Amino acid sequence: MAVVNNLDDGMRESICMIGNVFGALFQFEPYSDGNRDLYALLGDLDAEETASSWPFASGEEARTALERMQKAIRESASDELLCEYRRLFVGPAPKAAPPWGSVYLDKDQVIFGTSTLDLRGWMRENGIAMQGADREPEDHIGRMLFLMSWLAENRPELLEAFLQEHFLTWAPHFLEVVVRESQNGFFQALAQLCAASLQGIESQLELEVPAVRYYR
Repeated sequence: MAVVNNLDDGMRESICMIGNVFGALFQFEPYSDGNRDLYALLGDLDAEETASSWPFASGEEARTALERMQKAIRESASDELLCEYRRLFVGPAPKAAPPWGSVYLDKDQVIFGTSTLDLRGWMRENGIAMQGADREPEDHIGRMLFLMSWLAENRPELLEAFLQEHFLTWAPHFLEVVVRESQNGFFQALAQLCAASLQGIESQLELEVPAVRYYR
């Protein structure tokens, strides 16, 4: 229960913001209904000012990433970002960075693998039901970021278990894959800022994430 003691209202709000922003950017295609306004905001914001108050990551990390994301938004046609998003996460060609945890944690590198079923069982035991995208595995990176946000706001007593046992076991590795495989600065910077933010959450909550084997 130590994590609950470390969670003041400001930190809970910051975790909610991180989860909702990154959840939308990873869950939905660029400029779709789920994140069109967010892309517009990213393109227009003052990167230095925003970075100065960005939670969990250093100001320099946030500023560098936000500036790269802005540059890509301004210089890439919307269909370029969409094509790169689909190449990385959707297909139909083999995905460069599959967005599901079990692809990395299951020895057969499949979706709906053992780690997905473990997460599903944990959610059922705790009375948690995800909304929408019923055919999408629960361990999609976007869905898990949204769930992190929801837990911080509504069930903070469960946040430690979720982060240590189900999310931070694989999310940093996935984000490294995105940085390595992306051919567009937007997604590289997105993954770097997300990774820095999650690392900051892990550090500030003093979590102990077990080492796991990656199969991809």
